[in-house]
Amino acid sequence: MQLTAATIREGVWQAVLAAGGDTPPAIEVVHAEAALPGLTVAAVPGMPGQWALRLPIPAAVLADGVQTFLIRPAGQTEVLGHFSIVTGVPLEDDLRAEIDLLRAELDMLKRAFRRHCLETMG
Repeated sequence: MQLTAATIREGVWQAVLAAGGDTPPAIEVVHAEAALPGLTVAAVPGMPGQWALRLPIPAAVLADGVQTFLIRPAGQTEVLGHFSIVTGVPLEDDLRAEIDLLRAELDMLKRAFRRHCLETMG
């Protein structure tokens, strides 16, 4: 399965899923470990194996910061795609904090890699 052509318009997330077959695939959109209600899966006319996905984004899941939504086969952990919605004034602080965290993790990985190289070569 491959997710393509994803957009958000007027509060509705839309995408096309190439999944083959004549039966609609069981797909879910997950936010904060909970599947969101309202996802529709419909065949794309004239395009066998292509499925139009539509999900009205519930206002209850929108809050300051970054909200990430995962698209996956229902009941599975494999992620086909994702989208994020960024809102609110604290956004600048959230992004800086995320970048700082990523830098710290990268520094930790560099130190561990260098230590590993010294141990295996020395």
